[in-house]
Amino acid sequence: MWIEDSVLHIGAEATAISGSWMGRDAVLKKREPRAYRHPSLDRKLTRQRLSAEARILSRLQNIDFSSPYLLDVDTEGGWMLISRIDGVPLYGALQSGEAGLEEIRHFGELIRRLHEADVAHGDLTTHNVLFDNEGNLTLIDFGLARIAPEIEQLGLDLQVLNECLTASHYNIDSAVETMVEGYLAADSGNSMAISHIPAKEVVERFNAIRGRVRYHA
Repeated sequence: MWIEDSVLHIGAEATAISGSWMGRDAVLKKREPRAYRHPSLDRKLTRQRLSAEARILSRLQNIDFSSPYLLDVDTEGGWMLISRIDGVPLYGALQSGEAGLEEIRHFGELIRRLHEADVAHGDLTTHNVLFDNEGNLTLIDFGLARIAPEIEQLGLDLQVLNECLTASHYNIDSAVETMVEGYLAADSGNSMAISHIPAKEVVERFNAIRGRVRYHA
């Protein structure tokens, strides 16, 4: 049984509500209808995106990746239930000085593990990783994630985080370099990916994307 507590976040595509499910702390993530879309198209997109997110969470749960657990999903109803994670967004912890380069390096390691599970996140910012009292990081919000991504999507993951670090955390010296060091160091040489893409090649693609962005800017 779901018992609602309070609204945690109202996003562009979904609303997150805290509560309990069968006595367990949980979060209800409900995709809201979009008036600017035709109703049938909106329902189709909602089903597709929820199904994809559920598959990704299940895959990550199977490898004990640091992300929420999928508890229940209803693609027709447009919602899913996930385990609630204690912690605050890494963004705030970096801003306050509670976290620093060590956590940024850990974030890089976490991203590499995600990529080795054959998943691209699609929205890697310091708002989408939680930092708890024990210093652990947990990646959240897989609404834009993809299974079996091409190398461009993996490079774009790093580019999105690069833009976040340089814009929001510009006061932390060597933040991007430290994230990349963590990413490279976590390359296991093994993955469950259908086509394993080494960390070095992903970083090379990231640098190419970064160069294109600078050129066009």
